[in-house]
Amino acid sequence: MVTLKMIGSLRGKLLRKRPAELLIEVGGVGYTVAVPLSISVAGEGQEVFLYTYTHVREDSLQLYGFLKEEDKQVFTKVLSVSGIGPRLALAIVSGISVDKFRLAVEREDVSLLSRIPGIGKKTANRLILELKGKLPDSEAPVDVRYDDAYSALVNLGYRKSNVTSTLDALSRKGITDIETILRESLKILSEGDKG
Repeated sequence: MVTLKMIGSLRGKLLRKRPAELLIEVGGVGYTVAVPLSISVAGEGQEVFLYTYTHVREDSLQLYGFLKEEDKQVFTKVLSVSGIGPRLALAIVSGISVDKFRLAVEREDVSLLSRIPGIGKKTANRLILELKGKLPDSEAPVDVRYDDAYSALVNLGYRKSNVTSTLDALSRKGITDIETILRESLKILSEGDKG
């Protein structure tokens, strides 16, 4: 039995940068790597390092690259879902942060997942069904205060997707006091309902 060794990472000089694709020279060989649209790498001529996933089919071999190993792990988990190929898996990693994706799956937030380009409600439900409880844990644990605020706001009847985006915005501002989180969230969410 022949075992095919996959390329797990690349370190080399960035020769060309295009949306969703990089050309990296390693030891005189140029590797074309498909990457998430959201990836931020150095300029051309600079050294880059990517964790890679090698996708092999009988007619092609394609490399997919990620800055963080966690992104690669989520990509490979998404690939395990029936009916999802590497292009759609890459669109998911491009369209939403790993933490937001994990929370959306765990909280069964179909509306948030459906906003990712290429994902409809049927696919969102399949992602939830096949990935809930199976995604790798975040490197940064979810702040319990934000988790408690999420539960409280959803129980008050606010839409899960609105609650998630509101709490994300407050988290980026560095608000850590639970009373402030809830007060500011209610202010934002009630204004949204008026609109």
